[in-house]
Amino acid sequence: MNFTSPFSLALATIVALSVLGVPVGQAMIGGSILYLWLKGMDMGSAAEQLLNSTYSSYLLLAIPLFILAASFMSTGSVLDRLLRFCNAIVGRFPGGLAQVNVLQSIVFASMSGSALADAAGSGKLMQAMMTREGKYTPAFAGALTAVSAVIGPILPPSIPLVLYALISGTSIGFLFLAGVLPGLLLAAVQMALIYVQARRHQFPVEPAVPMRDLPRITREALPALMLPIILLGCLYSGITTPTEAAGLAAAYALLVASVLYRSLGWRDMAESLLSSARTSISIGMLIAGALVFNYVITSENIPASLSALLRTLDMSPLAFLLAVNLLLLLLGAFLEGSTIILVILPVLLPTAVALGIDPVHFGVVAVLNIMIGLVTPPYGLLLFMMTKIANVSLLALVREVMPFLVVMIGALVVITLWPDFVLFLPRLAGYTG
Repeated sequence: MNFTSPFSLALATIVALSVLGVPVGQAMIGGSILYLWLKGMDMGSAAEQLLNSTYSSYLLLAIPLFILAASFMSTGSVLDRLLRFCNAIVGRFPGGLAQVNVLQSIVFASMSGSALADAAGSGKLMQAMMTREGKYTPAFAGALTAVSAVIGPILPPSIPLVLYALISGTSIGFLFLAGVLPGLLLAAVQMALIYVQARRHQFPVEPAVPMRDLPRITREALPALMLPIILLGCLYSGITTPTEAAGLAAAYALLVASVLYRSLGWRDMAESLLSSARTSISIGMLIAGALVFNYVITSENIPASLSALLRTLDMSPLAFLLAVNLLLLLLGAFLEGSTIILVILPVLLPTAVALGIDPVHFGVVAVLNIMIGLVTPPYGLLLFMMTKIANVSLLALVREVMPFLVVMIGALVVITLWPDFVLFLPRLAGYTG
């Protein structure tokens, strides 16, 4: 590789700007403009690519709408009702509150679509509940909150899967369905490990909720629990497009939080709108930067060159998937997930398709890799977040995370080797891949 080539200098600029604290999206735009200038190309191409790509993608509107729905549903009363429901279902089993932590990540998946949002919101509340009265150590509670937050972005609605649909042209509806069984498998292996650890370390069991109270608790939580069902029902019945379904989800979340639960006042609504706008803008700038940088990558013919190189290596589809798993696990430990999806996956996807790997299967495997990377030492973003929330050292947190990391990688291996497991639900819905 020529380290003085325009592409190398553009990469160096992006890294340097990021190290100096410039947001990654703006850093990619800056590096891309430098590349265009060094190549003697029209620097206005950066703005042209940014505007054409963003304004022509109706799917992008789904992201801020899902974020807004999550913000509306994250009010205190909604959280309390859902946590009571989770406790009624699994609190009576060994490791009760730990089991509740995993189950609430499944439930709240429909309300965040983001691992970081899950850990910062309901996960922060679970951390306080688990450490109250010394039931669990702060390090264990923090580690569990981090690994259970990984489940959310695999289950629908998933912002990472929406981003993958953007770069791959794959149906977001089929991707959402493809994430259901892998997400539940991830939860199952975590809950099984908790059960084993609870038996070994005598974790406390929560008082059993009387069966006569279960219908009332379920009824109170039902309006919030219906959100993913309504979302998927509208998508697969053909009533709405993915973006319209996201808008419907936001409207339903507003109705539930403000009218049914009466937990969302005017001030709360204004704060939800502002926080959603800030989050959407940060993601939007990252997408914009990635779209411009992808134009640079395409100009350098990197995807075609990589495909040609891998064909000369005569890799089998399985060998390619295992190599991608290793690469994405490593990258996920250092880079933000959206950056990997928007910059790295467009380079790998053509080769995967050329090798006959189903793009829906590839997308779920890739996203699961990236999410596991969030809790992979030494630089997983969720690890750093939870050291602050749990007020524990990184070493103590990593020690508790490692057993969960092992079982999650085991689940990843199953999903990688068994495409039919991922594609079962999409095929039931009419997917022909």
